[in-house]
Amino acid sequence: MEMEGQVESQKRRGVSKEDLISERTGSLGCIGWFLVILSGFFTILLSPFTIWFCLKIVKEYERAVIFRLGRIPDKKAKGPGVFFILPCTDDIVKVDLRTVSFDIPPQEILTKDSVTVSVDGVVYFRVSDPIASVANVANADFATRLLAQTTLRNVLGTKNLAELLSDREGIAHSMQRAMAAEAEATREARAKVIAAEGEMNASRALKEASLVISESPSGLQLRYLQTLSTIAAEKNSTIIFPLPMDMLTPFLRK
Repeated sequence: MEMEGQVESQKRRGVSKEDLISERTGSLGCIGWFLVILSGFFTILLSPFTIWFCLKIVKEYERAVIFRLGRIPDKKAKGPGVFFILPCTDDIVKVDLRTVSFDIPPQEILTKDSVTVSVDGVVYFRVSDPIASVANVANADFATRLLAQTTLRNVLGTKNLAELLSDREGIAHSMQRAMAAEAEATREARAKVIAAEGEMNASRALKEASLVISESPSGLQLRYLQTLSTIAAEKNSTIIFPLPMDMLTPFLRK
Protein backbone atom coordinates (compact mmCIF):
# COMPACT_ATOMS: atom_id res chain seq x y z
CA MET A 1 0.00 0.00 0.00
CA GLU A 2 1.37 3.39 -0.96
CA MET A 3 0.54 6.55 0.91
CA GLU A 4 1.34 10.15 0.05
CA GLY A 5 1.39 12.92 2.58
CA GLN A 6 3.47 15.79 3.81
CA VAL A 7 4.14 15.51 7.51
CA GLU A 8 5.70 18.15 9.68
CA SER A 9 8.88 16.80 11.16
CA GLN A 10 8.25 18.17 14.62
CA LYS A 11 5.10 18.46 16.73
CA ARG A 12 4.53 20.99 19.47
CA ARG A 13 2.90 19.92 22.72
CA GLY A 14 1.03 22.25 25.06
CA VAL A 15 2.61 25.58 24.17
CA SER A 16 2.91 27.35 20.86
CA LYS A 17 6.06 27.33 18.79
CA GLU A 18 6.54 31.09 19.17
CA ASP A 19 6.52 30.81 22.96
CA LEU A 20 9.16 28.09 23.02
CA ILE A 21 11.40 29.88 20.52
CA SER A 22 11.11 33.09 22.53
CA GLU A 23 12.44 31.21 25.55
CA ARG A 24 15.49 30.09 23.55
CA THR A 25 16.11 33.50 22.03
CA GLY A 26 16.44 35.27 25.34
CA SER A 27 19.24 37.57 26.41
CA LEU A 28 22.79 36.28 26.28
CA GLY A 29 23.64 38.02 29.55
CA CYS A 30 26.60 40.26 30.34
CA ILE A 31 29.20 37.54 29.91
CA GLY A 32 27.61 36.35 26.68
CA TRP A 33 27.58 39.81 25.13
CA PHE A 34 31.17 40.34 26.27
CA LEU A 35 32.25 37.18 24.45
CA VAL A 36 30.30 38.18 21.33
CA ILE A 37 31.88 41.65 21.29
CA LEU A 38 35.31 40.15 21.91
CA SER A 39 34.85 37.69 19.06
CA GLY A 40 33.74 40.49 16.75
CA PHE A 41 36.72 42.62 17.77
CA PHE A 42 39.25 39.89 16.97
CA THR A 43 37.39 39.09 13.74
CA ILE A 44 37.82 42.68 12.56
CA LEU A 45 41.37 42.87 13.90
CA LEU A 46 42.51 39.76 12.04
CA SER A 47 40.63 40.43 8.83
CA PRO A 48 40.86 39.54 5.99
CA PHE A 49 42.18 36.20 7.27
CA THR A 50 39.08 35.58 9.37
CA ILE A 51 36.69 36.23 6.48
CA TRP A 52 36.97 32.59 5.43
CA PHE A 53 35.73 31.50 8.85
CA CYS A 54 32.86 34.01 8.88
CA LEU A 55 31.51 33.41 5.39
CA LYS A 56 28.99 30.58 5.08
CA ILE A 57 26.96 29.40 2.10
CA VAL A 58 23.80 27.31 2.07
CA LYS A 59 22.17 25.88 -1.02
CA GLU A 60 18.70 26.71 -2.34
CA TYR A 61 17.14 23.64 -0.71
CA GLU A 62 18.88 24.15 2.65
CA ARG A 63 18.45 26.39 5.67
CA ALA A 64 20.96 27.11 8.43
CA VAL A 65 20.01 27.30 12.10
CA ILE A 66 22.53 29.43 14.00
CA PHE A 67 23.39 28.77 17.64
CA ARG A 68 25.17 31.67 19.37
CA LEU A 69 26.67 30.56 22.67
CA GLY A 70 24.14 27.76 22.69
CA ARG A 71 21.11 29.97 21.99
CA ILE A 72 19.15 30.60 18.81
CA PRO A 73 19.52 34.36 18.15
CA ASP A 74 16.89 34.60 15.39
CA LYS A 75 13.39 33.19 15.01
CA LYS A 76 14.05 32.48 11.32
CA ALA A 77 16.64 30.21 9.78
CA LYS A 78 19.28 31.67 7.45
CA GLY A 79 19.50 31.03 3.75
CA PRO A 80 19.61 30.33 0.98
CA GLY A 81 22.73 32.13 -0.14
CA VAL A 82 25.61 33.79 1.71
CA PHE A 83 25.60 34.96 5.31
CA PHE A 84 28.13 35.73 8.03
CA ILE A 85 28.73 34.26 11.47
CA LEU A 86 31.07 35.08 14.32
CA PRO A 87 33.90 32.60 14.85
CA CYS A 88 34.16 30.84 18.22
CA THR A 89 30.68 31.93 19.38
CA ASP A 90 28.45 30.79 16.50
CA ASP A 91 27.68 27.29 15.36
CA ILE A 92 25.39 26.32 12.48
CA VAL A 93 23.26 23.28 11.70
CA LYS A 94 22.11 22.79 8.11
CA VAL A 95 18.62 21.42 7.47
CA ASP A 96 17.54 19.89 4.16
CA LEU A 97 14.08 21.10 3.03
CA ARG A 98 13.70 18.65 0.15
CA THR A 99 10.99 16.01 0.20
CA VAL A 100 12.28 12.74 1.65
CA SER A 101 10.74 9.33 0.96
CA PHE A 102 11.22 6.07 2.84
CA ASP A 103 9.66 2.64 3.03
CA ILE A 104 7.72 1.50 6.08
CA PRO A 105 8.87 -2.01 6.99
CA PRO A 106 6.15 -4.70 6.81
CA GLN A 107 3.91 -4.44 9.86
CA GLU A 108 1.96 -7.37 11.31
CA ILE A 109 -1.51 -5.88 11.93
CA LEU A 110 -4.68 -7.41 13.38
CA THR A 111 -7.64 -6.00 11.46
CA LYS A 112 -11.04 -5.14 12.88
CA ASP A 113 -12.44 -8.53 11.84
CA SER A 114 -9.52 -10.37 13.57
CA VAL A 115 -7.50 -11.16 10.45
CA THR A 116 -3.71 -10.89 10.63
CA VAL A 117 -2.17 -9.12 7.65
CA SER A 118 1.29 -7.87 6.77
CA VAL A 119 1.24 -4.32 5.36
CA ASP A 120 4.02 -2.01 4.25
CA GLY A 121 3.89 1.53 2.93
CA VAL A 122 5.74 4.50 1.48
CA VAL A 123 5.91 7.89 3.22
CA TYR A 124 6.87 11.25 1.75
CA PHE A 125 7.68 14.10 4.14
CA ARG A 126 9.61 17.34 4.27
CA VAL A 127 10.73 19.73 7.01
CA SER A 128 8.57 22.85 7.17
CA ASP A 129 10.19 24.48 10.21
CA PRO A 130 14.00 24.13 10.34
CA ILE A 131 14.34 25.61 13.83
CA ALA A 132 11.73 23.27 15.33
CA SER A 133 13.26 20.23 13.62
CA VAL A 134 16.67 21.01 15.15
CA ALA A 135 15.79 22.42 18.55
CA ASN A 136 12.75 20.34 19.53
CA VAL A 137 13.71 16.77 18.59
CA ALA A 138 17.00 14.90 18.59
CA ASN A 139 16.48 13.23 15.21
CA ALA A 140 13.50 14.45 13.17
CA ASP A 141 13.98 11.87 10.41
CA PHE A 142 14.06 8.92 12.80
CA ALA A 143 11.11 10.30 14.79
CA THR A 144 9.04 10.62 11.62
CA ARG A 145 9.80 7.02 10.66
CA LEU A 146 8.63 5.75 14.05
CA LEU A 147 5.53 7.93 13.88
CA ALA A 148 4.67 6.55 10.43
CA GLN A 149 4.94 2.96 11.63
CA THR A 150 2.79 3.61 14.70
CA THR A 151 0.17 5.50 12.71
CA LEU A 152 0.00 2.74 10.10
CA ARG A 153 -0.76 0.15 12.77
CA ASN A 154 -3.31 2.37 14.53
CA VAL A 155 -5.20 3.30 11.37
CA LEU A 156 -5.33 -0.17 9.83
CA GLY A 157 -6.39 -1.67 13.16
CA THR A 158 -9.74 0.11 12.75
CA LYS A 159 -10.40 -1.37 9.28
CA ASN A 160 -11.57 -4.81 8.24
CA LEU A 161 -9.94 -6.90 5.52
CA ALA A 162 -12.43 -5.91 2.83
CA GLU A 163 -11.77 -2.21 3.44
CA LEU A 164 -8.02 -2.80 3.26
CA LEU A 165 -8.39 -4.37 -0.17
CA SER A 166 -10.90 -1.91 -1.66
CA ASP A 167 -10.27 1.51 -0.09
CA ARG A 168 -6.54 2.14 -0.26
CA GLU A 169 -6.85 5.83 -1.13
CA GLY A 170 -9.24 6.48 1.75
CA ILE A 171 -6.94 4.71 4.21
CA ALA A 172 -3.93 6.67 2.94
CA HIS A 173 -5.86 9.91 3.48
CA SER A 174 -6.91 8.78 6.98
CA MET A 175 -3.28 8.02 7.87
CA GLN A 176 -2.15 11.40 6.56
CA ARG A 177 -4.83 13.14 8.64
CA ALA A 178 -3.86 11.13 11.73
CA MET A 179 -0.18 12.07 11.41
CA ALA A 180 -1.07 15.75 10.93
CA ALA A 181 -3.74 15.89 13.66
CA GLU A 182 -1.39 17.17 16.35
CA ALA A 183 0.04 19.83 14.06
CA GLU A 184 -3.48 21.01 13.21
CA ALA A 185 -4.38 21.17 16.90
CA THR A 186 -1.24 23.21 17.52
CA ARG A 187 -2.13 25.66 14.75
CA GLU A 188 -5.67 26.05 16.14
CA ALA A 189 -4.34 26.65 19.65
CA ARG A 190 -1.86 29.19 18.28
CA ALA A 191 -4.68 31.00 16.43
CA LYS A 192 -6.73 31.19 19.64
CA VAL A 193 -3.75 32.61 21.52
CA ILE A 194 -3.21 35.25 18.84
CA ALA A 195 -6.91 36.16 18.89
CA ALA A 196 -6.86 36.44 22.69
CA GLU A 197 -3.80 38.69 22.53
CA GLY A 198 -5.59 40.88 19.99
CA GLU A 199 -8.63 41.18 22.26
CA MET A 200 -6.39 42.08 25.18
CA ASN A 201 -4.61 44.80 23.19
CA ALA A 202 -7.93 46.15 21.96
CA SER A 203 -9.33 46.29 25.51
CA ARG A 204 -6.25 48.19 26.68
CA ALA A 205 -6.62 50.66 23.82
CA LEU A 206 -10.32 51.16 24.64
CA LYS A 207 -9.46 51.72 28.29
CA GLU A 208 -6.91 54.39 27.40
CA ALA A 209 -9.38 56.01 24.99
CA SER A 210 -12.07 56.11 27.68
CA LEU A 211 -9.67 57.81 30.08
CA VAL A 212 -8.83 60.45 27.48
CA ILE A 213 -12.49 61.09 26.66
CA SER A 214 -13.45 61.27 30.36
CA GLU A 215 -11.07 64.18 30.82
CA SER A 216 -12.94 66.19 28.15
CA PRO A 217 -16.77 65.86 27.94
CA SER A 218 -16.75 67.63 24.59
CA GLY A 219 -14.48 64.91 23.23
CA LEU A 220 -17.27 62.36 23.72
CA GLN A 221 -19.66 64.53 21.73
CA LEU A 222 -17.12 64.87 18.91
CA ARG A 223 -16.60 61.13 18.88
CA TYR A 224 -20.37 60.64 18.67
CA LEU A 225 -20.62 63.01 15.70
CA GLN A 226 -17.75 61.19 13.98
CA THR A 227 -19.56 57.89 14.46
CA LEU A 228 -22.73 59.34 12.92
CA SER A 229 -20.70 60.55 9.97
CA THR A 230 -19.27 57.06 9.47
CA ILE A 231 -22.72 55.48 9.61
CA ALA A 232 -24.15 57.99 7.12
CA ALA A 233 -21.31 57.29 4.68
CA GLU A 234 -22.38 53.64 4.51
CA LYS A 235 -25.93 54.66 3.35
CA ASN A 236 -27.66 53.12 6.35
CA SER A 237 -31.23 54.15 7.15
CA THR A 238 -31.01 53.45 10.88
CA ILE A 239 -29.37 55.83 13.33
CA ILE A 240 -29.10 55.10 17.05
CA PHE A 241 -29.18 58.03 19.47
CA PRO A 242 -27.63 57.19 22.84
CA LEU A 243 -29.34 58.71 25.89
CA PRO A 244 -27.47 59.32 29.15
CA MET A 245 -28.82 57.42 32.12
CA ASP A 246 -29.00 60.71 34.08
CA MET A 247 -31.92 61.81 31.92
CA LEU A 248 -33.89 58.66 32.80
CA THR A 249 -33.21 58.73 36.54
CA PRO A 250 -36.16 61.03 37.48
CA PHE A 251 -38.59 58.83 35.57
CA LEU A 252 -37.24 55.68 37.19
CA ARG A 253 -37.72 57.14 40.69
CA LYS A 254 -41.42 57.82 39.97
